[in-house]
Amino acid sequence: MIKNFRWLLLVSLAFVACNNDDEDTTPAEVPVTPGSAVFTKYVALGDSFAAGYSDGALFIKGQGGSYANILSQQFTAAGGGEFKTPLTSDNVGGLLFGGAPNPKFGARLAILGFNLDGTPKIAPVPFASTTEVMTHITGPFNNLGLPGAKSYHLIAPGYGNPAGLSLGTANPYFVRFATAPGTTVLKDATDQNPTFFSLWIGGNDVLGYATTGGDGTDPITPTATFNFAYEKLVTDLTAKGAKGVVANIPYVSALPFFTTVGFNPLTLVAAQVTALNNAYASYNGGLVAAKNAGLITEAERVQRTINFVVGKNGAVMIDEYLTDITGVNPGLIKLRQTTNKDYIVLSSQGTAAKDHLSAGNGTAVPLQDRWVLSESEVKELKAATDAYNITIEATATAKGLAFVDTRATMTQVSTTGINFGNFNMTSAYVTGGAFSLDGVHPSARGYALIANIFVDAINVKYNSTLRHVDLRIYPIQYPANLQ
Repeated sequence: MIKNFRWLLLVSLAFVACNNDDEDTTPAEVPVTPGSAVFTKYVALGDSFAAGYSDGALFIKGQGGSYANILSQQFTAAGGGEFKTPLTSDNVGGLLFGGAPNPKFGARLAILGFNLDGTPKIAPVPFASTTEVMTHITGPFNNLGLPGAKSYHLIAPGYGNPAGLSLGTANPYFVRFATAPGTTVLKDATDQNPTFFSLWIGGNDVLGYATTGGDGTDPITPTATFNFAYEKLVTDLTAKGAKGVVANIPYVSALPFFTTVGFNPLTLVAAQVTALNNAYASYNGGLVAAKNAGLITEAERVQRTINFVVGKNGAVMIDEYLTDITGVNPGLIKLRQTTNKDYIVLSSQGTAAKDHLSAGNGTAVPLQDRWVLSESEVKELKAATDAYNITIEATATAKGLAFVDTRATMTQVSTTGINFGNFNMTSAYVTGGAFSLDGVHPSARGYALIANIFVDAINVKYNSTLRHVDLRIYPIQYPANLQ
């Protein structure tokens, strides 16, 4: 009962402003001016973050709370014009393809009750989507943020062509509002002759690889491809003198999707430990023989040895980066236990797949590659993210654009948290306030924080006096019934 009360209190507080008269989230009361920027025609390019995707879906309320939409509202006081968003049809989320629901684009997540241990039941809302991909809506639209978009997608002709949906070359969100089937996102932006733009792209170039546990189904975008696309985007956006703001890419390790489960999620008692260690004894003996035969090093033998203890344990996983010695001994497959340098992904919980963690695997049955982001894969992601970020910051400098270090902000959120008033906003899943229930995308309050750091960068670069928004008025969760 106490746990249930705690969660109920959390949900209720999500919609109550924190009362703290000492909180000051805006600069001193000086006139709002644009400085050297011109906000008359603002366009936003990017991915799901620009679109306002939250809780695993795109829906009207979330779109209204996107950082791009919040920015446009702050621009209004400094001469900003209308900012049109390609709104979905409801607050359910999900998409219809020719009248039929598409399971890849489901309803948004919400807390739909509580388990016996007091933890929340998080599941899609039980309502039907009404957003039809094939019903074209008329633009042009200022918010060109597209869930799922990678850097090169923004310059790809046909990314909004309905004929490309079955081929995987089109984005259903762009199909709804692209000005022509063969256009590009970039062209739909530049055709509006923007005076100011925001560009935050590149997250999906690494995120797809990360969320699939690096299993190879969604590879990291090569740095050369990213660089080509980014240079094209910024060159075309600034060709007629538009000013703008760009942002770098956070590390995936800042997202609760990768940190919530933990590396040692298995709690075992003595009888379980004895049984499992006996079961793996021959495997461990085979590793000793392989080491003595010079097939693996002593360090790798230790790394691959399976040993369970009473209490918390790492899960047994398949690690493709280990030395392949199955040709000598077929039983010596690439197994090891997860360590604090690995990330078991949030999707390993509550899935119907037979090899996921919640089905009791990670002990006698190893976790498959898609459920674990291994240490080696984390290094690959960091290298790619660092390379993208070098390009982003160098381009901002060369083009005289405002630059936002979202990597630093997200790192702070995921470590010490960010204080405002009497609230500490962190990346803790459900309770931290910064992220939505999908563990990847920000909450409404998280998007407001992002808007504020964009404001800071714009003010510094262009001597503007835009104001912050008050984070207290933005919820950390949406209720299941959302009008």
